[in-house]
Amino acid sequence: MTLSVAILGASGYTGAELVRLIATHPGLTITGLSGDRKAGMEMAEVFPFLTPLTLPRLQKIEDMNLSSADLVFCALPHATSQEVIAALPRDLKVVDLSADFRLRDPAAYEKWYGKPHAAPDLQKEAVYGLTEFYRDQIRPARLVAGTGCNAAAGQYAIRPLISAGVIDLDDIILDLKNGVSGAGRSLKENLLHAELSGGTHPYSAGGTHRHLGEFDQEFSALAGRPVRVIFTPHLCPFNRGILATCYVKGDPAAIHAALAGAYGDEPFLHVLPMGKLPSTRSIAGSNHVQIGVSGDRVPGRATVVVALDNLTKGSSGQALQNANLMLGLPETQGLTLAPVFP
Repeated sequence: MTLSVAILGASGYTGAELVRLIATHPGLTITGLSGDRKAGMEMAEVFPFLTPLTLPRLQKIEDMNLSSADLVFCALPHATSQEVIAALPRDLKVVDLSADFRLRDPAAYEKWYGKPHAAPDLQKEAVYGLTEFYRDQIRPARLVAGTGCNAAAGQYAIRPLISAGVIDLDDIILDLKNGVSGAGRSLKENLLHAELSGGTHPYSAGGTHRHLGEFDQEFSALAGRPVRVIFTPHLCPFNRGILATCYVKGDPAAIHAALAGAYGDEPFLHVLPMGKLPSTRSIAGSNHVQIGVSGDRVPGRATVVVALDNLTKGSSGQALQNANLMLGLPETQGLTLAPVFP
């Protein structure tokens, strides 16, 4: 017996990634897809790679019948999800892939996203969706807020190190290289092939990137005092993936041991042998994360490198992992596909 799910915002990259993953999921069936600007179209017209699949036609959200849905994935733009989710039946389980419910403090949301939250009561209800650290809260939740892809990568590197007390909390630098799909599917001049190919550039530098709100929230809660990291992302000319290079102060062996101990039983988080560092090509198209640690020529310094796929483990794969928990299904179901190489 399969459970019914719908995807709101299926015409974007994360929506299409959800369709790709759920297509091999033995416990879920897609019974509704929305894509307001593509309403009336078949998914295969929007994404030809989905041609082999039998899928519902895209609809406007207001035309969808969600009465039979067991769970809804909301893959809508930021500031749109909160109003849409507020209008859904209160007994319907929701996994939101936008930023609308990630920050617990309404004032923090307004600071980072520039406007008051439109559904503050739901914001209080939402559970932060970093699966490996919030499983117990996610299982009974009605609304789960997926993390930012950058925020997930940085947290996989740093959270166990804060918990183990093996790094200097006042000297953490996160340098992230991001694939272009993380910028979404909308037409933007800086994402044209001629503008992007053959180069890379930093963006949202100097403490302005919105995912800093998540780092502030999560790292400070873990440490029991404010933790303010330096974080600069870079847009790179590849389609998928995030490579997070994290510079910390602490004993490299203790740092490696803390990560290996934290993730030893995790199905998707893999700590490499000491000194071996990951690449985005090793995790592309999968829900797997690779983590490596190296020492430095200066004693007491270390580099932690995390590689994950921004569309899978950084977004849609994480969302499906959380949905499995919420629906009482095996956590890894539909997510065991090996990475794509080359």
